[in-house]
Amino acid sequence: MHPSDLLNEALAGLLARPVRAALTALGTVLGIATLVITLGTAATAGNQIVGRFDALTATAITVEVPTGEVGWAAVDQVTRLRGVTAAAALAEGGQSANLVVRSNNLLDPTRAGSQTLSVVATTSGLPATVRGRMLQGRYFDQGHMRRGDRVVVLGEQAARLLGVSRLERAPAVFIDGRAFTVIGILGGFQRDRGLSGSVLVPPAAGRLLGLGGVTRVLVTTSLGAADLIAGQVATALKPGGEGVLQVVNPPSPTRARDAVRNDVNGLFLVLGLVSLVVGAVGIANVTLVTIMERTTEIGLRRSLGAARRHIAAQFLLESTLTGLTGGVVGAAIGVAAIVAISAAKQWTPVLDVRLAVAAPVMGALVGLLAGLYPSMRAARMEPVDALR
Repeated sequence: MHPSDLLNEALAGLLARPVRAALTALGTVLGIATLVITLGTAATAGNQIVGRFDALTATAITVEVPTGEVGWAAVDQVTRLRGVTAAAALAEGGQSANLVVRSNNLLDPTRAGSQTLSVVATTSGLPATVRGRMLQGRYFDQGHMRRGDRVVVLGEQAARLLGVSRLERAPAVFIDGRAFTVIGILGGFQRDRGLSGSVLVPPAAGRLLGLGGVTRVLVTTSLGAADLIAGQVATALKPGGEGVLQVVNPPSPTRARDAVRNDVNGLFLVLGLVSLVVGAVGIANVTLVTIMERTTEIGLRRSLGAARRHIAAQFLLESTLTGLTGGVVGAAIGVAAIVAISAAKQWTPVLDVRLAVAAPVMGALVGLLAGLYPSMRAARMEPVDALR
């Protein structure tokens, strides 16, 4: 039997009952589409989550500094490193961990004029380092720090607790009995959100309130530079004393991406495999029914000289073509669904070309395996029994 004849006979057998063939392929369509959507969505979601992880966490480095080991000017050496976008030194804890802060120096029984807040001394690069924004006013700069001005910037939550909402009249707060002018309110913290409830002062003002030297340095890097900067920041802060400083490097985003992809795949891959099994069972069942309906045809072909292998090859090719059709349609539906989901979520779709190519092959393989038993059963029919 020539291969072209075999292909024509298989196509004729499928097209003779197009509705049945379409319903038979539906199981494979669902299985392949589920697999493509699962793997594509896992890759897309993993890429999106890691992108956000990179933007917020994978660029944040923290250096824990023992008191007195690093001076305030050392942070300037860090900002000179290539890949550093912002850096700030902080002095916190000690006597200033909990100080009484008053929004006025009058005792008013009708309102709570004082709060116990944390006072933190910082350098001028803090807003950019914590990715905050000035809700009102401005942050103190190098001029304030050099002159030792008694100014403060309130965190958003601290300002709310003290009842400070407007800065047009240069309000003052009283910390440990000393007056400080409020020049700004800082909010929108994306890093170190605990500072939102703190009173932020320049280093000179911090020394008046009992704060010592630098206790922590926050560094923000560009994407991909965190590992490099983590190895250099200790030397930049204290040359020769790298072992004294503790550098906290963000975890690798690759591990996060792999974990997300594995979790999503593990949840939905089973669903795709079950759909494929259902599709294979459907193909096998319909092929058996088709063989029973075409028993006379099989007997006639055998009596005219068709060998067992010809009969087996014909029905095996029909089931394979059914699976291949289901694989092609399922892959197309899966790719379209990934693009639609990504567009709805405003994500960048991540599509693996190998998956789109392998899906039809997988569908054909499912049809081939599903048709093995029915085709062998058809090949074992004797001509006389089939005709009878």
